[in-house]
Amino acid sequence: MYTNKANLMSKFKELIESEKNERCPRSYVLALTDTLNVINGKWKLPIIASLLRDVVRFKDLLDRTEKITPRMLSKELKELEINGIVERKVFNQTPVLIEYRLTESGKHLTNVIDTMIDWGVMHRKYVVPGKQLVEVDI
Repeated sequence: MYTNKANLMSKFKELIESEKNERCPRSYVLALTDTLNVINGKWKLPIIASLLRDVVRFKDLLDRTEKITPRMLSKELKELEINGIVERKVFNQTPVLIEYRLTESGKHLTNVIDTMIDWGVMHRKYVVPGKQLVEVDI
C-alpha cells in the first residue's frame, strides 16, 4: 500500500529543483490536502501520539490528552476512525470495554510526526532565538 518514503521525497525534491515544472502536480496537492485533513485540528496529533505505543481505552486517552473534554475526544476519535487512522474495538462484556488502536495507516504517521518535530525545533530556533525547547526523556 505504501511506497518507499525516500523515493517519494526524492521525486518531490527533484520536482521543486527542476526548472521544467512550473507547478506542483495535482496528485501531490491532493496528497497534501488529504494529509492535512486527517491531522488537522488541536487534538488529532496528541491523540495519535497517545496511541503510538499501545492499545488504549477511552478513559486512558482522556487522561493522556490534557484539557480535552470527553465530548471532543469522542468526536475526534470518530473522525480518525472514519479516516482509517484509528480502529475501535468493542468487547461484549459488562461493563462494556472499548479499546482504540492505530491502523497500519495510522502507524505510518510516525514519520510525519518525526519530520514535523524536526522542522518545529529548527523553526523555533530561527523565530525565537535563544529560547530552547524543554528536552523530554523517552
